[in-house]
Amino acid sequence: MVSNNRIVNESDFLWKITGKLHTEISKEELWAIISSPKNLELFHPFCEKNKTLKWPGKGSLDEIYYYSGLVYQRNFINWVDDYGYDLLIGEKGKDQSLVSWRIRNNDNAVLTITIRPHKFNKGSLIYNIIPYYVLVKPLLQKYIDSVMLGLNYYIEKRIKVKKNHFGAMRFFSY
Repeated sequence: MVSNNRIVNESDFLWKITGKLHTEISKEELWAIISSPKNLELFHPFCEKNKTLKWPGKGSLDEIYYYSGLVYQRNFINWVDDYGYDLLIGEKGKDQSLVSWRIRNNDNAVLTITIRPHKFNKGSLIYNIIPYYVLVKPLLQKYIDSVMLGLNYYIEKRIKVKKNHFGAMRFFSY
């Protein structure tokens, strides 16, 4: 995995944040949703726009325009149909976080999203542990939980989630 001309590995990060969604749809149905262009516009409660630059497969590139005005780019560095993908996400030209989306089970598919954020998550454990667990983890756990709630809502109702559908969040929405 490459970020700013440097190979990125899971082992580069000290900690991870995980969200899990148990569904009542098949793996193929879930894959069709999460692998479609602009998919975040369907279920992401903090995403105003999900602009596709290149799609689909490894090398895919898109941008997330958050309601807060923040813009993140997603660079898909691994893609396996009906199973999942890995991506690097962050502001263009800045440090990137590593995110993995994985589907398990054929019927009643289970989606796991794992975020390995770059903030306070590399280098010295002693220096990073307090800011990570006080600032980063609570914020991103709420973020991933909101995304999972949005995806579940979309799966059950086939209606796009609204802005801040499960509550607003600093940095990502107003």
